[in-house]
Amino acid sequence: MRFARLSLLVRGFVANRDHPDLVSLALETDSERFVWRVLPHAARSFAASIAVLPAEKAKAAAVAYLYCRMLDTYEDLYPDNGSRGHALEVFASRFESVTPPEPDPIPAGLARDGRDRLHLLLVERCSSVDDVYQTLPIETRNSIARLVRAMADGMIWSVDCFARQGGVLLNGEQMSRYCRNVIGNPVLFTLELIGGGRLTPATRRDAGAVGEMIQLANITRDVEKDLARGIGYHPALEPFLRNGGDATVMNETVQRVRVELTARAMRLVPSYLRLVAAFEGMVAVRTAAVLMLGFTELHYRGCVAGSGRTPWPGPDSPLGVVLRAIPSLVSARWARRRLGRVEANFLRAATSLGSVG
Repeated sequence: MRFARLSLLVRGFVANRDHPDLVSLALETDSERFVWRVLPHAARSFAASIAVLPAEKAKAAAVAYLYCRMLDTYEDLYPDNGSRGHALEVFASRFESVTPPEPDPIPAGLARDGRDRLHLLLVERCSSVDDVYQTLPIETRNSIARLVRAMADGMIWSVDCFARQGGVLLNGEQMSRYCRNVIGNPVLFTLELIGGGRLTPATRRDAGAVGEMIQLANITRDVEKDLARGIGYHPALEPFLRNGGDATVMNETVQRVRVELTARAMRLVPSYLRLVAAFEGMVAVRTAAVLMLGFTELHYRGCVAGSGRTPWPGPDSPLGVVLRAIPSLVSARWARRRLGRVEANFLRAATSLGSVG
């Protein structure tokens, strides 16, 4: 399995996420190899950060992430609110058993593209992830079960919220709660995994802000795709749910919302640096942190360019992100400088994008 981890970064660069090799993945019989092979498809940026962690922590983080991705798949693909909330509850409840039962299947006809089919395959092969889960220490398994429950409860809240509000979030408070449910909980899990101790209230607040910063990258990337399935993360998007409204007005509104949410996200970057500072002496952790912020920077530079503004100099590809992270393996000072540079660029860009509504 050492080779699988070493090859993970390379696989992440060459993986075709739009047209994944589903046949080859489906034929993989070794459970741990399946976990490492599917991870770059499920999340390229997280996969790179996970890969550089110490072996046992990397395995636990990979398993936890894939379970979270399965929850996302139930939330994304189920067509009605009743079945969606029920499916999330059933998936979280399976961890109450010593040996989790098979999860409810998702009808293949709900897949809209290659990425969806990859995520359906992951759910179908949940037993392979369970096999690796069972090899983890009991304390780690309990932490993963708590993570899945917390994330499922948060998603059930959002399903109900979208249903009551016509498919949109109404304000910044709801946006923060949604993002922190989805990514904030995994951030807390990761901090507990690598830190091995209780987290202070201040650390928990920073973890929530980091979760929001990262999840807003997913939201700003998929605004149009989410609108097509009846979900809008901003009240201004309500007229355009399920491709409604004038196309020109929709495009203008989407761009305005994307700019607003990008500025909101980039203002949260100081929380990220505060979290990383507590672990900068751990080589693998600081390298993972530089990688994660690098991939986040790559996305938001694209958002700034899409707004018609010139982004700050930075990596233009996943390979560029990794190359800039390599020196952090040997220098905590270099890692601090790299993270500080991204922070300064984020805050300047957020100001130039204007006030957040």
